[in-house]
Amino acid sequence: MFEKNFMLGAATAAHQVEGNNVNSDCWALEHIAHSSYDEPSGAAVDHYHHFRKDIDLLAEAGLNSYRFSLEWARIEPQEGCFDETEIEHYRQVLRYCHEKNVIPIVTMHHFSSPKWLTADGGWENPEVAGRFAAYCTRMAAELGDLMEYVCTINEANMRLQLSALIRDMMKKMQNAGEGNVQVGFNAMQENMKLAMAETAAAFQVADPRQVHPFVSECTPEGDLLVMKAHEAARDAMKAKCPHLKIGLTLSLHDIQHAEGGEERAKEEWNNEFVHYLPYIQNDDFLGVQCYTRKVFGADGIVQPDDGMKLTQMGYEDDPVAIANVVCTVAKDFHKDLIVTENGIATADDERRCEFITQALQSLQQCIVKGIPLKGYMYWSLLDNFEWQKGFAKTFGLIAVDRNTMERHPKKSLKVLGEFV
Repeated sequence: MFEKNFMLGAATAAHQVEGNNVNSDCWALEHIAHSSYDEPSGAAVDHYHHFRKDIDLLAEAGLNSYRFSLEWARIEPQEGCFDETEIEHYRQVLRYCHEKNVIPIVTMHHFSSPKWLTADGGWENPEVAGRFAAYCTRMAAELGDLMEYVCTINEANMRLQLSALIRDMMKKMQNAGEGNVQVGFNAMQENMKLAMAETAAAFQVADPRQVHPFVSECTPEGDLLVMKAHEAARDAMKAKCPHLKIGLTLSLHDIQHAEGGEERAKEEWNNEFVHYLPYIQNDDFLGVQCYTRKVFGADGIVQPDDGMKLTQMGYEDDPVAIANVVCTVAKDFHKDLIVTENGIATADDERRCEFITQALQSLQQCIVKGIPLKGYMYWSLLDNFEWQKGFAKTFGLIAVDRNTMERHPKKSLKVLGEFV
């Protein structure tokens, strides 16, 4: 059991659960003829209209926190034009959290971006920092009185991880290593030239190479541009609402090494975490996100043994990885930590229950060691749209019949709530 002030809850992302996010870059990319997405998001699980029911189920299970994202593409469908109806929608979500005594942890950007932003160079255009800060400033002015914890950017290091994956893919000309990135991403795509032409048409640009979604390969400059956007947004929101506790989240692996893999493991941890430290020292907390481990040997990543249990996502089923990462992060980042994502994609909810129990018991040992861990958000509250993998991967504590949108809480939701 955790102390009463420990934030225990679950997480979602707007594009993955709300549905009909028609002004986003993801929506555009889902609907080209040769899309890398297995299927389009469509109505997703219609959390947009069912958020009260979903928050009710969370609260009834005993959970006290809910991490969710505001959808920039809904709020600012054209640059500088803010949709008051959509702002009011998120105001209602925040108010309902408070009505249910649920602490909202708000993410300002969770992978999907406005289509107009991505068409104009997206996350490789230096102007993105100012544009993101302007959006965040407006949200602080409109909704800041209802917020306390804010994550500016979800998995701010994801672009660098994808770049490494794509480089590896190009070297091997196959899908090896796809399970080593913690997002639903299809690395290989047939008919690439057709897809590029269709992307140019969808974004109304002459050259598809100027289209830079967040979840795409980045340059070293683009990697640090995300950090500059974070800093600009953090400082702008703090100026507007000094009470806000602001950080970002990082996608991290439990980096381990076999004999001869020490230097490779050290280099990987530097790429995933250490080189971002200068940009988060003024943050109030860090959101830690981990699902599995990576083991490095003398020749690179050591693939799991044939007998190793894997999740639906193709990586190792490793519930204690999250605690190992929290302990490692705490050596260099000495402020509050929140596990903003951790979970398992499986059709076996009994395994999910075991995973949650093992993960939380390991995290309790972090607290015993004096690490300032303030919360844990299971991914995900709902079975949802797992990006390019579609709806086949089931992380959720709640199943959804997508024909009727009826919610079916799983045993794992109750098991998580019992740790409060």
